[in-house]
Amino acid sequence: MNKTSIQDKIRVVSALMEGNSISSTVRMTGIAKTTILRLIAQLGDACQKFHDEKVKSLNSRRIQMDEVWAFIGAKDKNATAEKKAALKWGDSWTWTAIDADTKLMVAWFIGPRHAGSANTIMGDVSWRLNHKIQLTTDGLHAYWDAAINAFHNDVDYAQLVKIYGPDFSANGKYSPSECIGIEVKPRIGDPDPTHISTSFVERSNLTIRMGTRRYTRLTNGHSKKFENHVAMTTIFWTHYNWCRIHQTLRVTPAMQAGLTTKLLEIEDLVRLLK
Repeated sequence: MNKTSIQDKIRVVSALMEGNSISSTVRMTGIAKTTILRLIAQLGDACQKFHDEKVKSLNSRRIQMDEVWAFIGAKDKNATAEKKAALKWGDSWTWTAIDADTKLMVAWFIGPRHAGSANTIMGDVSWRLNHKIQLTTDGLHAYWDAAINAFHNDVDYAQLVKIYGPDFSANGKYSPSECIGIEVKPRIGDPDPTHISTSFVERSNLTIRMGTRRYTRLTNGHSKKFENHVAMTTIFWTHYNWCRIHQTLRVTPAMQAGLTTKLLEIEDLVRLLK
């Protein structure tokens, strides 16, 4: 990577942040695929270190959490046991936690949809906060136990459970059934009913699907390697927090959260590489 200029690295990262695939980025920039993949791996590590150093001691008041589905190599039903064991092929869930006020992506974690992953991201969120928050998640039971483990009841927590109608579609329908109602379930503390919502974190699922080719449905741009999936996700959320002006805030989430007064450029991210 030392032979690749700063300008070329910026071109690659800029293309990837606009939702281009690796192959299309190769065609656009003329830079070799192996070089781009190496850049993603190295920059992913640098961005994770930057995130851990900067995104802490937050004064967040409301956090929303959710999971977004993707897959590595092949969907779970099509991945062989050997591929699953050796390459972590199959379904992959990106767990996210967003500040409802600043739109800062506080934490993310890629792993299975089970209690271990819920505990990991809940613990990651808790250490980054300065004080008690109101937390909202969907109805996945693993969140409840994880919230107790991470916050020890020092949280106002509620689950928002969506109720879906019957599915009258033929097999293979892409969209879920129609949501016909919601059920609010206060779990810990005294959550304010007016702020029990998962709207912002669900909107962030669309953001990453539009901005990262690996998450775009019905394409062949999905990740083939777990480590690259993690690295690209980390680069995307770091760029989102620090370099991308939020349309409603008129500033970046990091600026809104008081973490910086400066709009970072992609060049600033690239220069995280030592």
